[in-house]
Amino acid sequence: MQEKRYPLSIVTMTKNSASKIRECLESAKWCDDIVIVDDFSRDKTLEIAKEYTDRIFQRKWENEGRQRNFAYSKAKNDYILSLDTDERVTPELKEELIMLIEEGFTHNGYNIPHRNYMGDTWVRHGGWYPNKKLKLFKKSEFRYAEEEYHPPAIMEGERKDLNGEIIHLAYKDFSDMLLKINHQTSFEARKWHRDKRKMSFARAMRKASDRFLKAYLLKQGFRDGMIGFVMAYFGGLYQILSYSKYWELKKNDEKRKG
Repeated sequence: MQEKRYPLSIVTMTKNSASKIRECLESAKWCDDIVIVDDFSRDKTLEIAKEYTDRIFQRKWENEGRQRNFAYSKAKNDYILSLDTDERVTPELKEELIMLIEEGFTHNGYNIPHRNYMGDTWVRHGGWYPNKKLKLFKKSEFRYAEEEYHPPAIMEGERKDLNGEIIHLAYKDFSDMLLKINHQTSFEARKWHRDKRKMSFARAMRKASDRFLKAYLLKQGFRDGMIGFVMAYFGGLYQILSYSKYWELKKNDEKRKG
């Protein structure tokens, strides 16, 4: 007997996501609209995606905000659950979402707790849990600023917190985390440089120290042992790497002008 499908749009963006996409879509196949926007994957991402939906669009990535807004524009339902390929809907969240659909949405947006994992370890402290994010929203009332990385969400009205969680397979291991931080800080540095933000070594060091101490001590990252220490340390390292790359961009500008 075919599972009942409910009127909720799942929007997922992909890029060589064959190792992650099946579990993501499997957790959301009870929704009647699954939209995939793919950045020209070269692996079996689309082959797997076609098992779950024919609503597949290919578009070259320009920046995150623009790509997400394009993807959301393709949804056919009033409400969208934005789900990344490394995220999964828990059974508890599924039940809560179905109840919302049946009883009627009351808010423009809903924050959903995230259970973040490093490998197979659930990271419970250091600010990593419940780590609620705006993931469910009314299509007509929501958009992202068209910025490169982690663009701010633009939405009027109050948000409601849900109880059901999204499982987020954040990092495979420490090496994976470091690779992602290296990628992210390049975007951050370019943004600072483009916006002519005033940053100094002293300020970067202060922000790095604050990030580490808040995560490790104030938010009790130490309770997660070695993982808690490394994740707090990498949080501080993010600021130092961003500043280092920003400093290089400024120096290169000076060389070209000189």
